[in-house]
Amino acid sequence: MVIDFETNPSQYQHWRMEFRGRVAYLTLDVKEDAPLSSGYELKLNSYDLGVDIELYDAVQRLRFEHPQIHTVVLQSGKDRIFCAGANIRMLASADHGFKVNFCKFTNETRNAIEDASAQSGQRYISVIEGVCAGGGYELALATDYIILADDGSAAVSLPEVPLLAVLPGTGGLTRLTDKRRVRRDRADIFATLTEGVKGERALEWGLVDRICPSSDLQNVIDETIQKLAAELPCKADASGITLTPLQRTQEGDTLNYSTLSTVIDRSKATATITLRAPSGLPQEHPDLFTAEGAENWLLCCARELDDCLLHLRFNEPQIGVLMFASTGDIEHVTRYDRLIQDQPDHWLATEIQLYWKRVLKRLDLTSRSLVALIEPGSCFSGVLAEIVFACDRSYMMIDDDEESQQTASLIISANNFNAFPMSNGLSRLQTRFAADAKALDPIRSQLDTALDPQQCERLGLVTYVLDEIDWDDEIRVFLEERASFSPDAMTAMEANLRFAGPETMETKIFGRLSAWQNWIFQRPNAAGEQGALRRYGSGQQGNFDKART
Repeated sequence: MVIDFETNPSQYQHWRMEFRGRVAYLTLDVKEDAPLSSGYELKLNSYDLGVDIELYDAVQRLRFEHPQIHTVVLQSGKDRIFCAGANIRMLASADHGFKVNFCKFTNETRNAIEDASAQSGQRYISVIEGVCAGGGYELALATDYIILADDGSAAVSLPEVPLLAVLPGTGGLTRLTDKRRVRRDRADIFATLTEGVKGERALEWGLVDRICPSSDLQNVIDETIQKLAAELPCKADASGITLTPLQRTQEGDTLNYSTLSTVIDRSKATATITLRAPSGLPQEHPDLFTAEGAENWLLCCARELDDCLLHLRFNEPQIGVLMFASTGDIEHVTRYDRLIQDQPDHWLATEIQLYWKRVLKRLDLTSRSLVALIEPGSCFSGVLAEIVFACDRSYMMIDDDEESQQTASLIISANNFNAFPMSNGLSRLQTRFAADAKALDPIRSQLDTALDPQQCERLGLVTYVLDEIDWDDEIRVFLEERASFSPDAMTAMEANLRFAGPETMETKIFGRLSAWQNWIFQRPNAAGEQGALRRYGSGQQGNFDKART
């Protein structure tokens, strides 16, 4: 089955989106008999990947189509159940790769909620009535404010450890301590309770922000909305744009979009993603971004690259290397990139910049070997140059033909220094040089200049500079070498090398916590035939190997 990540509100089966003035209500009302694949039912408002695809789409549309919204209320459409978390039958039956990518995607979606709050002035409130367990509570943890109905039955819990022998898969442990500042001893107790925590204790421990009787719930919601809205900048006059359907076609092993194409070579286990520069310069228009809407090349390319990366993650697990190439007029890319700098106060320019930040983070977190190929006719400038710096290696060609009209070049813009921070809070250039200012200063002096291969090599911007004679052989040797290594070792090595520098909540979630979960997913205590994940719901406990490793 090919998983499609494109959807829209008219196609939602599990979420409802309603608007009351400048407040949006996102209601989780999971359709039990509409799982993404067969073999399980989505009972108790549990979710699978299909449910989260809709949530990701809703968060995106709230930012682009409804920028005037200042508060988003997350609530349940079912009686006495907020969300039971990820569907266990789905997880138990899924292969290892799917489980890992599922957790990664749900983490990225929750990070998008936090980014909307931090950068887009849209605060999220979780309203919990009834059971809120596992991934359901992790969803609530991603919001700014948690209201718990104190009705004697409503509780929050992270029961994965005692019930399933796995970890909360969507950053729950890290958000407890790093975001909500829950004491580690209390977090230890909480994460080992099956029944969860209710009422006053939940409030005292910092697991929720407010408790109230069900009879007073709406008043508390309204009060919280007013309080949060008062802290936000006013964007009441912002007029949103429509995120139109992607232009995507597939012919055999080629996936085509309007701004890029992906060609899969199964014999070499590679996918070559070629990004295309815009066909012309940006229009001179006082409000270019709003006028072009979703057709703006910057936004269109971000959306299409986002979809492409997700497609490769879930539908092409055997592809081990992603090669990035580009083609077209580099000046056109440079001029579009400059739009972000020229309109820093325009809400849509900001949202496009932030979207690129999220897409590039998704690239950072993609468990494939990443390599950039910079050839004559390439257009790696500004935001597209970020892709070069995201790659594990980069190769740049020297064209020795004196009559050649094109030479390989790379253009660095101011955006490469501050517009697209990684999960570690640093730019990719800062991460590349371990925040060495002395290494960065010469690069700053060359902003908006077409840097040739020798300059790029001298500045440390690329891994190898090769002449045309050696080009094909060197790329071939690299691919053959990569194919000879263990994919497990490559995934671990690349993930460790990509995030030099300070540790943040995000790097803890995607590095430390996700790595442990990845390991646990392969262990018999959880995933074996007698493991807790497989035996869940059978009345039998998992049969554990007691040895600590």
